[in-house]
Amino acid sequence: MSTLKDTELMAVVLEGRHGVFAAEVAEFFSLLHRQLGDAGRSKAWGGVARTVRRRESDRMLAHEHYC
Repeated sequence: MSTLKDTELMAVVLEGRHGVFAAEVAEFFSLLHRQLGDAGRSKAWGGVARTVRRRESDRMLAHEHYC
């Protein structure tokens, strides 16, 4: 089971390595693990994808606020 800290860390790593494609990379791993029958890992990667999207949204809102 992944923790919130693990999820945030993986989101940061994926953003650093894959930029704007980070959420899609996490979603790919979520779907892959679902197909392999590993619900726990699928759920964890889905959480990473949601975290990446939330972080993107937070950055966009912060940018709008300062413009």
